[in-house]
Amino acid sequence: MRSPGAVVASVLVAVVSLTWAAGAASPYASAAEHTRHRSNTSRDVPRVGPAPIAMGDAGGATPRPSVWIRPDGAPLRVVAHRGASLVAPENTLVGDEAARRGGAWWIESDVQPSRDGVPHVLHDSTVDRTTDGRGAIRDLTAAELRGLDAGSWFGAQYAGQHLPTLAAQLEDLSTRGGNLLLEIKGPHTRRQVARIITEIRSHRMTDRVLVQSFDVNALRHTRELAPELALGLLRGTLDADPVAVSKELSLTSYNPSDAALADRPAVVGDLHDAGVAVTVWTVDTATRWRALLAAGVDAVITNRPAELSGWNAARLAARASPWRTATRTGPPVL
Repeated sequence: MRSPGAVVASVLVAVVSLTWAAGAASPYASAAEHTRHRSNTSRDVPRVGPAPIAMGDAGGATPRPSVWIRPDGAPLRVVAHRGASLVAPENTLVGDEAARRGGAWWIESDVQPSRDGVPHVLHDSTVDRTTDGRGAIRDLTAAELRGLDAGSWFGAQYAGQHLPTLAAQLEDLSTRGGNLLLEIKGPHTRRQVARIITEIRSHRMTDRVLVQSFDVNALRHTRELAPELALGLLRGTLDADPVAVSKELSLTSYNPSDAALADRPAVVGDLHDAGVAVTVWTVDTATRWRALLAAGVDAVITNRPAELSGWNAARLAARASPWRTATRTGPPVL
């Protein structure tokens, strides 16, 4: 049974995502506030959310892994899997906005190149499932992808949503606020990785993006071309020695599946001792959130970002409440 906080959070995101689809253009309180925000650089604190987590500098310094590690007593960091993908079409700007309004200030998305080399935000190898088009993304040009409807498959109210370029997503995040956990999806050449890095740097987002991949070569290309970017290694099963692998690849975060980590939760402490954070995918139940919190996990990728945000908030509120010391039949002990 879901908690009241989770239910309220889920309903809230559904409402705001529908509002966005109906034409609400900005989460800012006023046009003046939006203008002030746009005048800031990406290194300023976003006005609509918490400060970005600085993990490096565009000047070439190596990332500081410990910044990603969750402080004692802090809630799990919420990472919205492909945006708020249960209430809005995945990997779209409206999905990102719904996730932000639900309390997630990290968005997870996937990047792949078009036939002419333009990085686009898409999970599948083809556009068939999430657009009105057909074919492999790497066989289609950016112009062809631009004409696709990436919203109608999810709901009529999202008709006309575009399949975003990485540049469009980064621009949206830099102006509206938020951070990006960016998966380089599938094999990428050094040149293709270089194009992704160019987009990140041109939007001044190097301190607000963590690049992750299952493909070790993609991570190596990223490290060679952009040592200032934070890196995460995705794993479906744990390595025999995750710490050694993390050191070899200069990882900021080691990112296993929930099932993999469940077999060896003690590895979280080993990685923390080495200055490496742990980000787990993809977890949608309070039972597992509780277990991961107890294990010391730093961030959780979830399809239910509003519910995890609500779960976090409820735990923090309960900890702060004087009623925690009350008996079942009497007032709080103050």
